[in-house]
Amino acid sequence: MDLYADSIQNLPAAERLRLVEQIWDGLSTEPTPIPLPEWAVSEAKRRRDEMIANPELSLSHDEVWNQINDKRDA
Repeated sequence: MDLYADSIQNLPAAERLRLVEQIWDGLSTEPTPIPLPEWAVSEAKRRRDEMIANPELSLSHDEVWNQINDKRDA
C-alpha cells in the first residue's frame, strides 16, 4: 500500500466514511456517465428477470425499512 492509503486506513471509521461520501458526491457531478462492466449489466438484468418471474421474492418499501429498523434496534 502507499502512504496515502495507509493514512486513510488509520483514520477513524467516521472520517473514512466522510471521504467516501465526498468521493461519491464528486462522481455524481461527472459530466459523462461512468461505464458499467458487462458483468454488472448482466447481473442487473438477471435479477430484474428473476423478480418479474417471481414477484413473491420482492419486498415492499415498508418491509425493507422495517427490516432495517429491526436490525438497528437489535
